[in-house]
Amino acid sequence: MKPSIPKGTRDFSATEIAKRNYIFNTIKNAFENFGFEPIETPSFENSATLMGKYGEEGDRLIFKILNSGDYLKKVESDLLSDKNSQKVTPKISDKALRYDLTVPFARYVVQHLNDLTLPFKRYQMQAVWRADRPQKGRFREFYQCDADVVGSTSLWQEVEFIQLYDTVFSSLGLTDVSIKINNRKILAGIAEVIGAQDKLIDFTVALDKLDKIGKDGVIQELERKGISESAILKLNPLFDFTGSIDAKMASLKALLKDSEIGQKGIAEMQFILDNITSLGLETANLEPDVTLARGLNYYTGTILEVVSNQVSMGSIGGGGRYDDLTGIFGLKNLSGMGISFGLDRIYLVLEELNLFEKVQVSKPKVLFINFGETEARFALQGIKKLRANNISAELYPDNAKMKKQMGYANKRQIAYVVLAGGNEIANNQYTLKNMTTGEQSLVNLEELARIVKK
Repeated sequence: MKPSIPKGTRDFSATEIAKRNYIFNTIKNAFENFGFEPIETPSFENSATLMGKYGEEGDRLIFKILNSGDYLKKVESDLLSDKNSQKVTPKISDKALRYDLTVPFARYVVQHLNDLTLPFKRYQMQAVWRADRPQKGRFREFYQCDADVVGSTSLWQEVEFIQLYDTVFSSLGLTDVSIKINNRKILAGIAEVIGAQDKLIDFTVALDKLDKIGKDGVIQELERKGISESAILKLNPLFDFTGSIDAKMASLKALLKDSEIGQKGIAEMQFILDNITSLGLETANLEPDVTLARGLNYYTGTILEVVSNQVSMGSIGGGGRYDDLTGIFGLKNLSGMGISFGLDRIYLVLEELNLFEKVQVSKPKVLFINFGETEARFALQGIKKLRANNISAELYPDNAKMKKQMGYANKRQIAYVVLAGGNEIANNQYTLKNMTTGEQSLVNLEELARIVKK
């Protein structure tokens, strides 16, 4: 049977890795320029760390890892006969692949708090896994590039994160990007004024699907969750939330005039909008979007999501304020704010827009032809000195026909080929061939290094 890989995963060629590294390096440079420092966490966590942090839908998408050994031996027979996977799973699995980088980061902060200087600014670029249905731009294994700050409630953090998004996407050449902004307090205020505050999670999860299932789909889901028809009718202004930023904010203030928490959310959003307007962005647009919820239970304030307006891809970044996340692990009153870049979707956007023109695949600059054992030994002495001077070079491993070795150099687009036979060895010289111009010259090693470097 022909081997294959699981759905939602991918192999990467050298060209694809070069392109991905270009994105990684662009994001990393911006993170460090903004003062973040790197950490890494394990690919899998204790199930207790992850479960219950992402809502009911998120919990279903977490990949569970079976316990080692005979994991069914300790499970009661009546549980097995009931065939209830939700009851059996905790008995046979106590670890899971991480769903995102934020919850593991919260665990990291609690566990290492005594070693951290607050506010603590960290970035993290690692793989995450979700048992989702694979489709364009949605994978089961993918990378997130996160930046977070914990230990500060200041809204200047939100302002800086929006600038960080703008900096990265500008550097990548994405000139038409929208950064959507909302606030969890605004969503809570809306739920309050329509009389559905006891169903806030159901309300926000449904509202977050507006761009996927449309107004009618959201209404149907709200009805299924038991939200009344009169409450749903009050939501109509949200489905037509258009106009200038000032017009949107005025409409929102009128809708939430009787909600204290809603008014607080509006004030936070207004602060961010005013300061971003004052400071300016390079290429991104900041847009209030009151239907934005992102469906995650741990957001308590600002919510952000980034989309490309040039390619239909869904979000390419997102994040928000989480005041309560570390409280889940026993550490109260430590506010945090963070954002994430979806590397895999950003890759697809850049590919579709042909923005990878400058990316070069890693390859040697010089190939030494192999004429036999004595010649290969002489070549490797030269290669060693070139590498010591930071010039990438390699020896063709086999004493093959010249045509085959030159063909290898052409296919890999190697800039220079070096030929060293008996005459060159006798004179301690090398014949250097420029593969672009076809010119050949007899040089010593120092001259060879100088020409190739230039």
